[in-house]
Amino acid sequence: MTQVKYFMAVDLGATSGRTILGSLQNGKLEQEELTRFANPIIQLGRHFYWDIYALYNEIVRGLKTAADRRVELTSVGIDTWGVDFVCVGKDGHLLRNPYSYRDPHTEGAMEAYFQRIPKEKVYEKTGIQFMNFNSLFQLSAMQQAGDSALQAADKILFVPDALMYMLTGEAVCEYTILSTSQMLDPRTGRIDKELIAAVGLTEDRFGRYVNPGEVVGTLSPEVQKMTGLGAVPVVAVAGHDTGSAVAAVPAQDPDYAYLSCGTWSLLGIETRDAIINEDSFRYNFTNEGGIEGTTRFLKNICGMWLLERCRKEWTDAPANVNEVNAQAMTAPAFRSFINPDDPSFANPESMVEAIRDFCRRTGQPVPATYQETARCIFESLALRYRQVVECLRGFAPFPIRRLHVIGGGTYNRHLMQMAADSIGIPVITGPVEGTAIGNIMMQAKAAGLVGDMYEMRRIIADSIEMNTYMPADKEAWDRAYERFLTISPL
Repeated sequence: MTQVKYFMAVDLGATSGRTILGSLQNGKLEQEELTRFANPIIQLGRHFYWDIYALYNEIVRGLKTAADRRVELTSVGIDTWGVDFVCVGKDGHLLRNPYSYRDPHTEGAMEAYFQRIPKEKVYEKTGIQFMNFNSLFQLSAMQQAGDSALQAADKILFVPDALMYMLTGEAVCEYTILSTSQMLDPRTGRIDKELIAAVGLTEDRFGRYVNPGEVVGTLSPEVQKMTGLGAVPVVAVAGHDTGSAVAAVPAQDPDYAYLSCGTWSLLGIETRDAIINEDSFRYNFTNEGGIEGTTRFLKNICGMWLLERCRKEWTDAPANVNEVNAQAMTAPAFRSFINPDDPSFANPESMVEAIRDFCRRTGQPVPATYQETARCIFESLALRYRQVVECLRGFAPFPIRRLHVIGGGTYNRHLMQMAADSIGIPVITGPVEGTAIGNIMMQAKAAGLVGDMYEMRRIIADSIEMNTYMPADKEAWDRAYERFLTISPL
């Protein structure tokens, strides 16, 4: 009888994290959540930080849970959100908790950087969309501020790489997480030396390059002692959570767009080569690294962050998010829209007031209740999805016939139906835990259990429940879209 191989996925999002145990049995993926925990942003003084030590401690707790259950792990893999990084000193110690990408210290950092290297040249080199929190601009802001951690750093490690370093002692730079930084040249697969020289850095300040599926190292003796496990390999998966999520899209042909729907909505297509031209620059699309040398050509859209921030303020709304979603449908349709990516929604003191202010500025009815605000958010997201898909059609070398949606946003069946109605194509949802599944399947590939991403996706499709939403109400959504375009530039 063949021994079952078990893999542990560490899947860290911008609000919460989880450890998940996975295995392949009888041609299907089996998974079970081991632990779940919060990942709050810490505000201290004028800055916002991630608690990297708390995240490490939660990973160790997950490993202990596996050991207590006498599970023999084949490997461990870690995926996280993008762009953020940790500074490591010459003595190997972490120098400080890392800044969160929502920290305001990058305000104006892009414009300051473009005084050294023009914006057009930065995009031509990287093909990455411009967002003020991209790693390049974080580093530029830190350099300009004389940041002590950066000045003392021997190595700069992206968050999943830093956590692998804490587990193994190996300093690496994984391809997909590096691709979020605006420092990677997708043609060479390496950091662009000119871009980092402008912030006083050299390539050797980063870890050795690794690709998804490579073994980074094994659990250190200290971690083995703490957890009761042996020298379990730690595998570089697609370290960027969107890379792992897209690896889990259960598509059987290329004629689709994908939407990773969570705190952020990441909407794009999968191509073999980066798409870098005047139009992609003008519309601020990004080219991020995927598994097996693919490129994720996509646009970042603010997602459930809008709703979650509002829920923290509402005192009269149900605690259960599914009830909030249902109650939103009792509000009038197509009353008010927002541009989800307006800068005013990045990290306001009050998201509810930010939405009301946007509606006032654009001459629309102001949402007065939580139901009206939630419906405004959902309809605006669905219309933004249509706007981006219509633009993607001009870039895709294939027809976009379906939208595959993965992630926690798939639980919101009202939003999923709105997306189908707005875009006018079938929306297929699942898996929910796409990032963890992609993480597990890359570990299974590293262990020799699957051959390539097409086999991975076939197994995933056979292992999960999927739902399909068919488009309806075309005329009503067409009218709403014409209004939406007046307040939401691409």
